[in-house]
Amino acid sequence: MSKRVLLTGASGFIGRHCAAPLWAAGYEVHAVSSQPRTETTPEMRWHRSDLLDHAQVNRVLTEVKPTHLLHLAWYAVPGKYTISPENLRWCQASLELLRAFAENGGQRAVLAGSCFEYDLSYGYCSEELTPTRPATLYGVCKSGTEQVVRGFSRELGLSSAWGRIFYLYGPEEAPARLVPSVILSLLRGERARCTHGRQLRDFLHVQDVAEAFIALLNSAVAGAVNIGSGEPVTIRSLVGQIARRLEAEDRVDFGAIESAPSDPPAVIANAQKLREQVGWAPRWTLDEGLASTIRWWQERIAR
Repeated sequence: MSKRVLLTGASGFIGRHCAAPLWAAGYEVHAVSSQPRTETTPEMRWHRSDLLDHAQVNRVLTEVKPTHLLHLAWYAVPGKYTISPENLRWCQASLELLRAFAENGGQRAVLAGSCFEYDLSYGYCSEELTPTRPATLYGVCKSGTEQVVRGFSRELGLSSAWGRIFYLYGPEEAPARLVPSVILSLLRGERARCTHGRQLRDFLHVQDVAEAFIALLNSAVAGAVNIGSGEPVTIRSLVGQIARRLEAEDRVDFGAIESAPSDPPAVIANAQKLREQVGWAPRWTLDEGLASTIRWWQERIAR
């Protein structure tokens, strides 16, 4: 029996990097979009479906009957997603999707979670040790969905895992986010305004994030798995690497923006489970990934 995967969020920041490696791993890839898609590639077949509409979801699952599910879709509008009531709809939609997947013979499901499920006052986040005590509606809905997925899978004997994404960057990221906003400001000859930059974070290149999810899908590892590098870096160091590559260190203003009172001083993944149980490690170093991302934005500006 061939491996058929239903990929949600296929046009999103992570999802668009998943189709080719899924196909290379031997999957017949079926992606869903709420908008008509006319392009076709050997790697992926598109299906029109609104994931918030249970009837449409059931229709696609009945038609495709995927053996695998990689669910990346969620409400993610920058500046709004942490507090939006849309999180409640996506929580329900994700559970309905999993139910329909199981009812149509699905075997293995991997869903995207977030580091924001953790109590971030701990700084270092371990799947087994760090409490899940989210501080935002987004985190609450992700954490609640994970708990139901775990219980539902246990009752049905369904193989499932939950990938908790930490911080990511790379080509095609939303321009308002940290890495592209700094790159674009400096490329345009403007000043890059930042917070103090002492925050410790855990960054992965988006292609590594996509490939980590595929490795998790290919494995039999169950439960929550951190999708992170395990390597802390300060925001100041990250921004400094970008500025040095663009020879614009004198145009970075640290402390020009107040950091939010709720901004945790450190958010770092324990990546041991990802490395040892899933058997995956990043391909991109931070320096190589930033260089690639800068080149991508330079090419877009030059057009």
